[in-house]
Amino acid sequence: MAEDKGYTVKDKRKLGSEDTPPAEEGKGEKKVEEAGATCDESTLFTELGFSTFILSLSTSALVHLGELPDPITDNKQTNLPLARQTISIIELLKEKTKGNLTEDEERLIESLLYDLRIKYVKLAC
Repeated sequence: MAEDKGYTVKDKRKLGSEDTPPAEEGKGEKKVEEAGATCDESTLFTELGFSTFILSLSTSALVHLGELPDPITDNKQTNLPLARQTISIIELLKEKTKGNLTEDEERLIESLLYDLRIKYVKLAC
């Protein structure tokens, strides 16, 4: 048999300060630099929890119901099929998370669904 030479792997990543790998540099602190400004990543993003996610979906439904302006066009437009789809997604999440929500989360999802359904029915009929 011929001798197997194998492969040679060379790490071409640039090393950070003091020759530490980039993954270990600034461990625990992520900085975002844009247009000369530096800030912690934690100040840019809010923590995403179930309630935040549901509120985001309900805001999307309100945009589709014409209650809020579209963030891109800044115009209020009604799109009932998309509103119905978003409401259905919230209903699906309510059903699939049954028994796993806190009391506050259950109240939130119930009240949002009630409000969104009422608004939808008023526009659809």
